[in-house]
Amino acid sequence: MTFVQSYLEQTVEIARSIDAAAVDAMVDVLKRVRERGGRLFLIGSGGGAGHSSHATCDFRKICGFEAYCPTDNVSELSARINDEGWDTSISNWLRGSRFGADDCVFVFSVGGGSEEKNISMNLVNALKLAQEVGASVVGVVGRDGGYTAQVADACVVVPTVEPALVTAHTEAYQAVVWHMLASHPELQVAPMKWESTK
Repeated sequence: MTFVQSYLEQTVEIARSIDAAAVDAMVDVLKRVRERGGRLFLIGSGGGAGHSSHATCDFRKICGFEAYCPTDNVSELSARINDEGWDTSISNWLRGSRFGADDCVFVFSVGGGSEEKNISMNLVNALKLAQEVGASVVGVVGRDGGYTAQVADACVVVPTVEPALVTAHTEAYQAVVWHMLASHPELQVAPMKWESTK
């Protein structure tokens, strides 16, 4: 079997293994956030930051959320990293946005963050702030889900079917899950262009 054939078979296996109940739970959390007028803050590093930017667009345009991606503003992000440190760059951004109990933080991360291993502490500290203020937490993560899965109100952990490809598969399925959410009938409020063009 070639690498491509194997990769595609792994992709199918993950699709069959995604916890649909966890996705439904995310829909419920997000629906309640929107109903109470809460804002959605999407966070991640690396590929997760890219996903956060794209997903922010989708949740604003398609689902009618007031949504933000802290890493989109490179001037503020780099100033905070330079002056305050990487570990608090997102949590301090959220504090500056008057992040509160009505709001929700949405995490895209392969490992989900780990306080014990000192990995993705920018995400861990943002989640600690969410717990402090009573905000909702959702996420799409890989491996064992890390800190995100431990504290989230709803979280999809992308199953690991090939440890050597955990990042590639997790990041691919993060996009699958958020597009599933954005097109879910309980969340979508605006038509998508190509679906409405004849």
